[in-house]
Amino acid sequence: MKTFHTVNDLREWRDCCDSVAFVPTMGNLHEGHLKLVSLARQQANHVVVSIFVNPLQFGPGEDFLRYPRTLEQDAARLREHGVDLLFAPDTSELYPQPQRCHIELPDIASELCGASRPGHFRGVATVVMKLLNLVRPQVACFGKKDYQQLAIIRMMVEDFAMPVRIVAGETVRAPDGLALSSRNQYLTESQRSQAPALFGELQRIAAEAHADADLTVLEQRAMQTLDSQGWQTDYISIRNRQLGTPASQDTSLVVLGAARLGNTRLIDNLEFVRPRPSQA
Repeated sequence: MKTFHTVNDLREWRDCCDSVAFVPTMGNLHEGHLKLVSLARQQANHVVVSIFVNPLQFGPGEDFLRYPRTLEQDAARLREHGVDLLFAPDTSELYPQPQRCHIELPDIASELCGASRPGHFRGVATVVMKLLNLVRPQVACFGKKDYQQLAIIRMMVEDFAMPVRIVAGETVRAPDGLALSSRNQYLTESQRSQAPALFGELQRIAAEAHADADLTVLEQRAMQTLDSQGWQTDYISIRNRQLGTPASQDTSLVVLGAARLGNTRLIDNLEFVRPRPSQA
């Protein structure tokens, strides 16, 4: 595996390669990332992984400075999984001057996680656009755990006619159902035991969202349940899978949730199929 830290080295290598699949990450890799690497291996002859903690997607008071940086361990794991190239630039390499140009995103970027993290998805879209332009992959792999991020990236790629196919990897979970995340390590032992409750509420919603169920009632009950257990719930929202407000005829839905447990903000989602109303 080659490791490059500069744009010039990356470009020289890329000019000599044929098909490339790309997995962008912020490092501190877990099995969810490695599943994306395996997925990428199925898509192209070469796999590129980037590790870059992107300052543009962190707001004031968020965890940019304490976000875990474990480059040496990450590189060893990627080498074991047959990655061809690790691109690990520092901030000055990707942003040699303050970023002047940004992408105007659709309204969904200001909803759900975007409502409590203003500017977050603009920062995500900016760095993803830049990395896709540098790596020039035929395929890029993103996890469904970051469902809203995935939807926005798909919109960006489609609207700008970018020559890359976005492939989604399923959420990887611990045995108790908690979605794997680098931020899980912020949890105390007690909080870690409580953490699967978020996914549990999403599962309950999916099970109870029968044809005539009031979806708003299901959302509110889940938030009340979590808050009563010491969580600070940001949102629980049932949407169609394009993240618009579900219409009465929609059956392919997703329920998304975000909540804080102590100082740790967890997100999760679950796709499900809602039965159609019976015809009178």
